[in-house]
Amino acid sequence: MQLLVIVLNKEEFLEDVLSLFVELDVGGATIVDSVGMGRIMSHDIPIFAGFRDLIVGNRPYNKTIFTVADDNVVEDVVQGLKGICGNFADPGTGLIFSLPINKVWGMRKEDD
Repeated sequence: MQLLVIVLNKEEFLEDVLSLFVELDVGGATIVDSVGMGRIMSHDIPIFAGFRDLIVGNRPYNKTIFTVADDNVVEDVVQGLKGICGNFADPGTGLIFSLPINKVWGMRKEDD
């Protein structure tokens, strides 16, 4: 199992991302409103305000999505996300990463 974390910079894709999860039988996602460090620094810390225009592709708010997925579906999720959002190497798209999970409590039949 993997913990998938997706920072979705383009909030307009959220519904499509959730539809992808349903299609691939990935459930139990948690969605958190988030703000990037660049936004905070350029708008809330006066010393960095001059850098506001230099932050390429920076959107004011993001959605950070956490979900647990079986190892065999992770690559399908990533490819589906790229199909929806575009190339994550492009500025302003977002970020995806996964971490291995040893054990999960409170989820389906994996509970002990």
